[in-house]
Amino acid sequence: MTKKLKDIIENNENYQPGLSIDCVIFGFHDNQLKVLLIKVRDNPKWSLPGGFIPLDEDIDTAAVTILNDRTGVDGIFLRQFATFGKVKRNDQHFDAKVLEYLQIEESKGKWLLRRFVTIGYYALVDFLKTIPRPSNEHEIIEWIDHKEVPELILDHKEILDKALDTLRIELNLMPIGYNLLPEKFTMPELQKLYETILDKKLDRRNFLRKITNIGIVTKLDEKKSNVAHKAPNLYSFDKEKYDEVLKNGLNQGW
Repeated sequence: MTKKLKDIIENNENYQPGLSIDCVIFGFHDNQLKVLLIKVRDNPKWSLPGGFIPLDEDIDTAAVTILNDRTGVDGIFLRQFATFGKVKRNDQHFDAKVLEYLQIEESKGKWLLRRFVTIGYYALVDFLKTIPRPSNEHEIIEWIDHKEVPELILDHKEILDKALDTLRIELNLMPIGYNLLPEKFTMPELQKLYETILDKKLDRRNFLRKITNIGIVTKLDEKKSNVAHKAPNLYSFDKEKYDEVLKNGLNQGW
């Protein structure tokens, strides 16, 4: 990112002044919820993948481009969730020392030192199917447990927390699970997905009733094999119904 950042600053007339994008990519698999973080090797602080917006790109397009440039990740749907613009949000990270390190003239560097309002985007993916790659040898990218997040730059912890709150709220408005669970799954596996994201236990009977009423799953004439106790029933998502509910939304709480 260092060379890329220097190029952006030196050609800042091609970028939207005072506006940036940060992406919160959550990953779920096997009852674990992680977040994709990035850092420069010699820097103790981590960050969300983010960047600056070219003048000739729509914001949503720029979010996809920035995420791909920083992490190599593509093909996922990014949802815009909030903006962040406290007056002094840049002060402790971007300063004259950064310009000196990058060997940037002060006249050019003023573009970076101003306040940037950042637009937050988030997504939820299967982290075993989403393999990031660093943009250069100086950066590290890792999936990190959302409860073990290290120190982040700027206000990225606030952005991360807001994204998680938004994800939890939107569980009341839209279904999840498709592409996060096997093609055939048990009801306890689906319930555990919701519990992991919500970070709370759900009543088994109420969960089954609500999911059944939504109508997005089909009970199969099969049971899970190779289990120690009574074999649970297997289910699959009704893709047509799932997409319909995703389009029209839900109106219930967990």
